[in-house]
Amino acid sequence: MKLDDILLSQELLIKLLGPQNKNLKVIEDYFSVKVTYREDEIITNAINNKSKIEKIIQSMKDLTLKGVTLNERDISYLIALEDIDNLGEAFDFFLKRKTIMLSENGKVIIPKTKVQAEYVKAIENNDLVFGVGPAGTGKTYLAVLLAVKGLKEGKYKKIILTRPAVEAGEQLGFLPGDLKEKIDPYLKPLYDALYEFLGVSHTELLVKNGVIEISPLAYMRGRTYENSFIILDEAQNTTHSQMKMFLTRLGFSSKMVCTGDTSQIDLKKHEISGLVEAIKILRNIDGISVIGFSKLDCVRNPLVQKIIGAYDNENKDF
Repeated sequence: MKLDDILLSQELLIKLLGPQNKNLKVIEDYFSVKVTYREDEIITNAINNKSKIEKIIQSMKDLTLKGVTLNERDISYLIALEDIDNLGEAFDFFLKRKTIMLSENGKVIIPKTKVQAEYVKAIENNDLVFGVGPAGTGKTYLAVLLAVKGLKEGKYKKIILTRPAVEAGEQLGFLPGDLKEKIDPYLKPLYDALYEFLGVSHTELLVKNGVIEISPLAYMRGRTYENSFIILDEAQNTTHSQMKMFLTRLGFSSKMVCTGDTSQIDLKKHEISGLVEAIKILRNIDGISVIGFSKLDCVRNPLVQKIIGAYDNENKDF
């Protein structure tokens, strides 16, 4: 595929190919082919997927000429869109996406997929949002990000983070240490996100001062949270009564986000997931938004998309 003359400048070539041709490497790894840049052309030895690869590279060229700097995750998203014959929506998404905020180390954080952008908008515009989908799609990460952003902007006085400690069961009380030490292993993904956005020392200071409260779901009973951003992670593992209890904690000037993966429910077989039930009951109420993620939105290694897809296909046979 011949490159336009304008793309032959060193700056635009790096934007197109990625540092050390890493963008091409993503295509190579996914399709198990060779894709190289040589003498002003991008060449592939692909046979079965040649048309797909050419469409992806053409989209890369068009986006680069519009000023978009693509990275490896962006290429993975283009590949995923082409897999479902929906590459056309990429152009509009990449040109319109906006920075959400900067991390503690100055990293620019932007939506990686169209659904992620819809999720961010839904959280900004609704008091209660359900983010449902497979691992690696950014459900919890983006919710924590927007909570931190709201705290910094003075929209909220507190951030409340909680998860049901299903794996601990009745053994939680027998674990060594105080409550924080008992429950921390189950809340580590939330801490990891906070550390990225606020830094370790700042996060620990806010936790110590009660500005950020991280606790198991059971300890929320009987409380009302006002001027707060409240996140329930792993919500698929809540029971009917737990979810109802959680949702009724919402006070004035507060926002709730429930995240979960309905394909990973760890409840006993006879128990109905509070998340599944809540979405069914509440999805048509004004002020409540349900955003569904899919393997298309997975922003981890491209291999994860294949793993999720393989499991989805296997489950259809049961």
